[in-house]
Amino acid sequence: MIYFLIPIYNESSNLQQLAESLMQAAPGTDKFYVFSDDGSSDGSQKMIAEIFAGQKHIVLGDGSNHGPGYAFNTGFEWILQHAADESDLIVTLEADNTSDAAILPDMLVISGLGYDLVLASVYAQGGGFEKTSFFRKLLSNTANLFFRFFFNVKVQTLSSFYRVYRLSLLKKIKASYPVLIEESGFLCMLEILLKAIHCHARILEVPMMLRSSKRKGKSKMKIMRTSFSYMRFLLQTYFGKRHKPKKDS
Repeated sequence: MIYFLIPIYNESSNLQQLAESLMQAAPGTDKFYVFSDDGSSDGSQKMIAEIFAGQKHIVLGDGSNHGPGYAFNTGFEWILQHAADESDLIVTLEADNTSDAAILPDMLVISGLGYDLVLASVYAQGGGFEKTSFFRKLLSNTANLFFRFFFNVKVQTLSSFYRVYRLSLLKKIKASYPVLIEESGFLCMLEILLKAIHCHARILEVPMMLRSSKRKGKSKMKIMRTSFSYMRFLLQTYFGKRHKPKKDS
């Protein structure tokens, strides 16, 4: 089974293209779509019911806006409760079509070779940005450099939503930490990546072009707020104030 965990926040204009892209990228596979709605007010849930009718899916959420970290944690916890096979895969990606579905078959094949986590990377050779703002690229590049230096992280992309996890890895992280994801904002992906590294996950990156032109509507990321969040996360995590594993892990 492949679970697609997709956080949504006012993505009604992107959902039709998302559905078409995923169905083309993974035809014939046993799929379950888990949408974690972070308080959409644009009819996204109604669109999901229409577009994914006949497909196995669920929409999670309490109607409030908590942030992508909360949305991901809600979805991961649901999957951990309902997935039955250790070989099940969890694909996480944005709902706004900036995740290139064309590379998904390669990511799934690599995961099948025994990798616990496969990352879509704009920094891997062959990847890159298209029509992305200078400030967003600057934030991404600077944050990656800092975290690779301070935490001795070998991977090049740290906060991308687009990933393939093995269920067994999520279970290992869940067993090793008091909380799967603490961060409510965009740093949630960096948090769970560091936890995966602590759990000795086998990780491989696949090059991807990030094409912001495919997105309808504005990005939900607030550059200044995210910049301050990166600095707080860096200091608190580096000095052991947050995201500590259980003592026996």
